[in-house]
Amino acid sequence: MAVVQAIQSAVSKEIASLFQVTLEPSAIQINETKPEFEGDYTVVLFALVKSLRKSPEALGKELGEQLVAAQPGLFTKFNVIKGFLNLTLSENYWLEFLHGNYNNPQYGRHPHRGEKVMVEYSSPNTNKPLHLGHLRNNFLGWSIAEIYKANGYDVVKTCIVNDRGVHICKSMLAWQKFGNGATPQTTGTKGDHLVGDYYVKFENELKAQTAPILEKVMAGTIEGFSTEDADKLQLFLGKLPQLEGNKEKTAEIHEEIRDIVRNNTPIMKEVREMLLKWEQGDAATMALWKEMNSWVYAGFDETYKRIGSDFDKIYYESDTYLLGKDLVEEGLKKDVFFQKEDGSVWIDLTADGLDQKIVRRRDGTSVYITQDIGLAVFKYNEYKCDESIYVVGDEQNYHFKVLKLIAQKLGLPAADGIFHLSYGMVELPTGKMKSREGTVVDADDLVDGMVDIARQKTEELGKVKDFNESELAGLYDTIGLGALKFFLLRVDPKKRMVFNPEESIDFHGFTGPFIQFTYARTSAILRKEQPKNTPSTSALLPLEKNVIIELEKYPAVLEQARIEMNPSAIAVYTYKLAQTFSTFVTALRVLTAETEEKKELRLQLCQMAVNVIGSSMHILGIRVPERM
Repeated sequence: MAVVQAIQSAVSKEIASLFQVTLEPSAIQINETKPEFEGDYTVVLFALVKSLRKSPEALGKELGEQLVAAQPGLFTKFNVIKGFLNLTLSENYWLEFLHGNYNNPQYGRHPHRGEKVMVEYSSPNTNKPLHLGHLRNNFLGWSIAEIYKANGYDVVKTCIVNDRGVHICKSMLAWQKFGNGATPQTTGTKGDHLVGDYYVKFENELKAQTAPILEKVMAGTIEGFSTEDADKLQLFLGKLPQLEGNKEKTAEIHEEIRDIVRNNTPIMKEVREMLLKWEQGDAATMALWKEMNSWVYAGFDETYKRIGSDFDKIYYESDTYLLGKDLVEEGLKKDVFFQKEDGSVWIDLTADGLDQKIVRRRDGTSVYITQDIGLAVFKYNEYKCDESIYVVGDEQNYHFKVLKLIAQKLGLPAADGIFHLSYGMVELPTGKMKSREGTVVDADDLVDGMVDIARQKTEELGKVKDFNESELAGLYDTIGLGALKFFLLRVDPKKRMVFNPEESIDFHGFTGPFIQFTYARTSAILRKEQPKNTPSTSALLPLEKNVIIELEKYPAVLEQARIEMNPSAIAVYTYKLAQTFSTFVTALRVLTAETEEKKELRLQLCQMAVNVIGSSMHILGIRVPERM
């Protein structure tokens, strides 16, 4: 039992004994005692005063005396300060905890629950390589999966690959126009990078074709447009003089005009023709699509392997985009959906604080939300998961609200388990990234850069002279990737963040490398001598006790991280543990301790710290080196 739960149970029991009042242990608030007061944990008395009809001071004194007298194995003394009962725990409690857990590599992990969770993450497009945003997504998804495993759940890790649509055809068409038969083999270029280059080439050509047409339109010459688009352009152009001085509205109108012009360029017309051929199963188009996608998949696999990301099942949009059509008919029968005069099918979510949402176009084709509902049912039928977590950026918050609401209104078995783990975008100190302009920070380049920074920083310290070249390469990779992952995971997922590569590799700051160094330093001690598994009765020094208190919190932190779906809770905890342990091991001798009993105690502390740091860093997807 965790110490907080043990205290709650003890307080509940003694309140029942003293006052004949039954309180659920979970209703009793326990906090860590503030550093300026004596004690380990504090009972907040204010919530108990009314039901027990005592002043906070009187209640604290009476309850404190009872706890120390009745449970000497747990409490040794107490003090009461303004409605807070501060309790000092018995040293024997801490010593028994340490001896019982120090050599358990599974410490902190919860027993099997018999529940299954699916975590879907990554979800790349096959028209470009993975970038910095994908890295945060992958690191979050993988870590959430490990957090659930540590809490006793069966986990299925999945990925949906967006391998069809206009954006894919853009890369394909550009390759046809400008590629001259180039392949990853003939160019020596990683497949996903090669395809991404042609996506950028397409956007550059689109800009070039858009500019002259846009210039004519802005001058009032509207030629070569459909009647519908021409009418829209005339309407927008007519509005512009009325908006003089309103920069925001003027910018919106300019963008609307630019979109219409872009969609009427020759190259965009060719893209739509290619997409139609794909949908019709044209042999040549399908062959090119399969070949270019194979280049991308090979590139993705290489990146995934390097960053430590993996999946139990990969779904492809080209296989799933027709799912959900039957659910539209079912929804119409149940009056969940309604049909408009033009034949399109909608759902009215205004009563839920949203708006009307289309689920089938008038031509009978489905939209993304329909496909996602169909895929949710398909995945549920395949794996029967109790919960399905979608790791997707916060720009899709509305989409997932709609997805869950529609699934619930249809009464689908997958509905209540849908959860959107929304996270903020990652920016660089220079600002936002734009893939169509080729300004995205490529994941492979970023990892290479991090490894290079790790090499520079490590060489500056000059402590790796006994490493051979292979060991150094592995060490730099471990430090560079560890710094990257820790920096991206130490921030609450809900928050947007700015990634600074230089700041992430600091051997003395709130970073992965600091924790890795603490682990390696402790491993070096244990290589020289192992604990002998003898219990200690030695009086605990404050620095020793501080480490034990931090170690004891680990199971509760794992549970907190699961409830909040927040790997940063583990990152923050691990850093504090490493900080506390580093202070202890710097100030107190281990191998040359004052007595053999002290040496044994400190070796057990070293062993448990190594186990917990190694376990928590694994959950973050971060390797820890035995030497640094």
